[in-house]
Amino acid sequence: MLVVFRFGAHITVPGIDNHILGEYMKLSAGDAPGLTDLIDIFSGGAFKRLSLFALGIMPYISASIIMQLLMVVVPSLQKLQKEGEQGRKKVNQYTRYGTVLLCAAQSYGLTIHISSLHDQVMGKMNAELISGGGGLAFVLMTMLAITTGTIVLMWIGEMITERGIGNGISLLIFGGIIAGAPAAVKTFASDIATDQVEVILAVILVVVFLAMIALSILLTEGTRKVPVQYGKKIVGRKMMQGASQSLPIKVNAANVMPIIFASSILMLPTYIAGFLQDKYKDFASTVESYLSMGTFSYMFTFVILIIFFAYFYTAIQYNPKDLAEALKKNGGYVPGIRPGAQTEEFLSKILNRITLSGAIFLAFIAISPDIIIKIWDLQKYRSMAALFGGTSLLIIVGVALDTLKQIESQLVMRHYDGFMDRSKKQLKRPKIVR
Repeated sequence: MLVVFRFGAHITVPGIDNHILGEYMKLSAGDAPGLTDLIDIFSGGAFKRLSLFALGIMPYISASIIMQLLMVVVPSLQKLQKEGEQGRKKVNQYTRYGTVLLCAAQSYGLTIHISSLHDQVMGKMNAELISGGGGLAFVLMTMLAITTGTIVLMWIGEMITERGIGNGISLLIFGGIIAGAPAAVKTFASDIATDQVEVILAVILVVVFLAMIALSILLTEGTRKVPVQYGKKIVGRKMMQGASQSLPIKVNAANVMPIIFASSILMLPTYIAGFLQDKYKDFASTVESYLSMGTFSYMFTFVILIIFFAYFYTAIQYNPKDLAEALKKNGGYVPGIRPGAQTEEFLSKILNRITLSGAIFLAFIAISPDIIIKIWDLQKYRSMAALFGGTSLLIIVGVALDTLKQIESQLVMRHYDGFMDRSKKQLKRPKIVR
């Protein structure tokens, strides 16, 4: 499935001259980076190639965000969520419909972006990017191709989750990010070899990169264990001592989802600006300048959105009221805290403090590439910094750790089945020969 994803990322939308597009991208490689560079990283370079998978899996993630926000507000959707498997299937169906609508809107914005590229290519290279100059047929074909590509990616992600090793959507983003790593490393290594980059600076960057990996793992694996004591129980004629356990609360319960959500939200104004580029050029240019990667306005907005979604996603995963009620029903309590309302208040206090510290730490790692670029003036290597730091690094580390856990659990299950099979064979009674 990942191989299919990588093939699709190289199939250009019908009607576009791939050779001219490649030449133009080489000429404009030094331009100031925008949010389209972040989209391109997540889609594995498919956005700048104007391929069938140009939008990547981001419309599905945006639809999931909208659906989760609606489930907090709309009571009927809350009831659906509580109905078990059937309710979840219905919610997933609504999310897919929302994905199609978002794809249609965003692909139309992309056609406007392609049309503007056509004009720029005509100005710089005196060549036609779109055969015949475009038109209504080209717009409809592009919208259909890109929307279909994203729906295929959504299906691939769901198949990996159901029939593979899980985390299908995250694995697609992971594959897209990793795909750009070899070219970025090759460029940086060749610049070191030709003395365009100092060796000392390269060593410092490698050390910083390793430190960022260590911090990302700490953030992903860090937990706060709340001690829980269970009361004595009568089993048969014996009084059994209650077990002492702990309730693990992750420092970063939302994992990389706040960053993915924040990135998706930041992409929406860019698409809206694309719609209004012809009529409101000043508004479109203001949005582009405000959301240019590396600017203070971009980093500030990104940090605020990450903190908000960290709280939002943690609230979905951990409900202090439900946890307190579950402990009370099972005869458990936190030492020194009364069961019920006081336990709920205690857990809420811990969750708020841990989530805030985790969200700030997460936001710092996310904007660290922009900080490093500003300190050492590494604007030329922004693409590599975006690949090996911040958002991309957290996604790579988070998905890699989750995938390893999934593979490990599968191996344990298989080993356990094998052990049981062997034990059954050993328990067979020998035949009695008379």
